Amino acid sequence: MACTSSQPVAAVSEIGGASLVWQGLREHRGWLWVGAGVLALGLYGFAATFQPDAHFGRVLAAYGGIFVVGSLLWGRIADGYRPDRFDITGATICLAGMAVIMYAPRGH
Repeated sequence: MACTSSQPVAAVSEIGGASLVWQGLREHRGWLWVGAGVLALGLYGFAATFQPDAHFGRVLAAYGGIFVVGSLLWGRIADGYRPDRFDITGATICLAGMAVIMYAPRGH
């Protein structure tokens, strides 16, 4: 799966949307934040459809690896969370799994 311009949009809209919902509910910032998060999560659904691979399950599985890493980066930048060695090791394993899913020769 080659990187397309919709991948960063998908990553930011899903992680950002989830963060907005979190902030709205858990940090008591209000329903406006929650609503913005829901809209951003909806944008993610559209952005994911622009991937070149035609298999939804495969695209979503690949996004799983991207979003694990992206979520840790988001936490670092937005919340000051410092991933430890286990976070980084787990994210690396997720990326390796994503690479197997997306780039394994399938003979078709």
